[in-house]
Amino acid sequence: MSEVKFIFEDLKVYQKALDFADTAYDLSSKFPNSEKYGLSSQFIRAAVSIALNTAEGSGDSDPQFHRFLQIAEGSVRECVTCCAIAFRRNYISELENNNARNKLLELLKMIRSLQYYLKNKKTN
Repeated sequence: MSEVKFIFEDLKVYQKALDFADTAYDLSSKFPNSEKYGLSSQFIRAAVSIALNTAEGSGDSDPQFHRFLQIAEGSVRECVTCCAIAFRRNYISELENNNARNKLLELLKMIRSLQYYLKNKKTN
């Protein structure tokens, strides 16, 4: 039986977003139980939102896809803030914080590049 695959799954930005969702789950597992419904939940939801919005927008018109990517960009900023709070509260190490932030920066650049492409591509 062949694997069912959707077109958006080939997008590098989508794949990187899934990778970061894994990172968010791994990091938040180190947070204290008191953060289960607080920072941990928010961090995971924001990280998952990056992949969800990339997938959802990809099947729409270019302007709509651009809008979904703007939402994904906002989720990247939420994740940066969650990392900053987690680091300040000593839930994650400086190295973990820096690694997460580097992944988020890469995601942000990819999202912005895709937005630029969508805005400037010529239709034939």
